[in-house]
Amino acid sequence: MNIEMERRAIECLKAFEPHDEQGYYLCYSGGKDGDTVRLLAQLAGVAHQCKHNLTTADAPETVYYIRDTIGKENIISPALSIWQLIVKKGIPPSRKVRYCCSELKEIGGKGQVKITGVRKAESKSRRALQELVTISGAPKHTVKAAEGLSVSYRISRRNGILLDNTNDRSRRLVAARYKSCSVAINPISDWEESDVWQFLHHYGCKSNPLYQCGFKRIGCVGCPLGGFKNMKREFEYYPKFYENYIKTFDRMIAERARRGQETSKVWADGEAVMRWWLGGELLNLPVEIAHNLAV
Repeated sequence: MNIEMERRAIECLKAFEPHDEQGYYLCYSGGKDGDTVRLLAQLAGVAHQCKHNLTTADAPETVYYIRDTIGKENIISPALSIWQLIVKKGIPPSRKVRYCCSELKEIGGKGQVKITGVRKAESKSRRALQELVTISGAPKHTVKAAEGLSVSYRISRRNGILLDNTNDRSRRLVAARYKSCSVAINPISDWEESDVWQFLHHYGCKSNPLYQCGFKRIGCVGCPLGGFKNMKREFEYYPKFYENYIKTFDRMIAERARRGQETSKVWADGEAVMRWWLGGELLNLPVEIAHNLAV
């Protein structure tokens, strides 16, 4: 295990700890990165609330694991389920249209400094959009405050700025902006996947059981961010979710028609939407499942 990386992550959490009764808002995913920041917050001894925002498309094993790990009382249910959101938005979530993330996962912690398990090694977009500290919202005021404190920063194309150090000026900027902006501390932003697993094994964390089933990524079943191959694999593992999405797409098309919105010929029905969503093909599921879909 990389002791130096662990030390830096702990020092980062200590450096930006908010001095109020709420403490940090730890965004817990139930995955390996979420477990890592959860353990780091405990090792750092910082005040924090560990919360999970239920998406309603979470795998059952993930829900049970989160409940057993942080307690049922720390799981927050959304105002609308993913199934209701799809109908309301009139379009399935995608890599470019990520309303599911903003309305289901990225809620909570308003007015608090958040802790996330974001790692830049996960994707090119993460490398471009994330750093040790991410401050989003009110960009003009935040930039003005950063320059007034002579803080070194870079601009994020998502309406904010990124910081990569824990010096006194950065700490003062975070303290000044977290009540009016969304501020996230990402203590493992520079960790590789191997660093995460070594850390968890060292501290005896068994992690989400889906990893033992061969899953590489923990999140919503059918999440398009995982790519077509991963979506198909998850639907084969959870055919009931596959069925629910198709039924939801049918309701989405009916709602679009009710609103007088045009619907592409590619989206003739729920199965056609699913075919489009999966990159041009439906899954060859067992006969009894295909029968259920046809009923």
